[in-house]
Amino acid sequence: MAIPRTRSYTGPAILSYGFRPFFLLGALYSGLSILLWLPQFYGELSLSTLFAPTDWHVHELYFGFLPAVATGFLFTAVPNWTGRMPLQGNGLLALVLLWIAGRLAVTFSSHIGWQAALIIDVSFLIAVAMVIAREIIAGENWRNLKVLLPLAILAASNIAFHLEAHFIGASDISRRLAALAAVTLIMLIGGRVIPSFTRNWLVRENPGRLPAPFSSFDLFSIAVAVVALVLWAALPDSRLTGAAMAVAALLQFLRLARWAGLRSLRDPLVWMLHAGYLFVPVGFALIAAASFWPDVVSPVAGVHAFGVGAVGGMTLAVMMRASLGHTGQKLKAGLSGTVLFVALLVAAVSRILATFSDSHTGMTLHIAAFAWMIAFVGFGLVFAPALSRRRRAE
Repeated sequence: MAIPRTRSYTGPAILSYGFRPFFLLGALYSGLSILLWLPQFYGELSLSTLFAPTDWHVHELYFGFLPAVATGFLFTAVPNWTGRMPLQGNGLLALVLLWIAGRLAVTFSSHIGWQAALIIDVSFLIAVAMVIAREIIAGENWRNLKVLLPLAILAASNIAFHLEAHFIGASDISRRLAALAAVTLIMLIGGRVIPSFTRNWLVRENPGRLPAPFSSFDLFSIAVAVVALVLWAALPDSRLTGAAMAVAALLQFLRLARWAGLRSLRDPLVWMLHAGYLFVPVGFALIAAASFWPDVVSPVAGVHAFGVGAVGGMTLAVMMRASLGHTGQKLKAGLSGTVLFVALLVAAVSRILATFSDSHTGMTLHIAAFAWMIAFVGFGLVFAPALSRRRRAE
């Protein structure tokens, strides 16, 4: 993404572009909140939330962390798509405060009630979608209206999550709807940025086979994946769902292979994107396997491939690349960036492996949690100086 045009702005640098506050706060919140999750999981800590411990954990991944990073990305990408000015200053600050209010409302919902928590929490995604819709429509950039669909599904599943948690006592369908929205967002945005960045690097550094351009195959693979996810949300134990997930896994593996990722292994910032996306077909494959061999593969193995691997990997890779590029630094991951992403891979693989063995009591779960914290708190510490100060062009 090129640096968006900007109007004259003299306020705090961190409010000059959407990626600055949302990447920083989202990463720190995600990394630090894991310190609250494990004690809750083991019954050693009780938060003032009306959500069950696992529900709070799932909710804050899909409706806390992911929307923050997606907002940071979209608020920086949409001005490039539309040619309009980015949201800055007080308008951006208002959305940041609304996001923070949502995290507090959910965590302390036992004090304010589930209705108030729902309204405050869901307001953020609705506000973000409205801002993006306004910019795309005003810029007559109609083809990018499709990014509103996963945002709308995410907002709807957030409402359903609150309703299920209150009236049923635990979330169920809404968890899978959240994964549906997240994976769809990754397929749409990943399918745009991964081939583009890979092509740019290969043309410059390793001429030869280039990523396949977007084609009807991509549309077909995304459509099949969405259908499979819808079936999974409604009928998670059906053999039909398992078959659809298996087909989706194959198509997504083929889609990723078409992007020539193996030819870009010399550049961590490029292969990180491919590695993060790899967990999309892995998630489909594990869920398919669980439907046919439930005694061998846990249904939550694929869930963690989506949540820890795909969501975690893609967000970290995109945050690092965008933060470097938009703050005027060289597009090089360096040792620190590479270590952070390797920590994320350790977290994803460990969390998946934990579902096969000791997911409730063993060391693998602790390794996954600690590695996740290193990846995202580490990102916050490493990138905080660049995200909070002006680049030379500003």
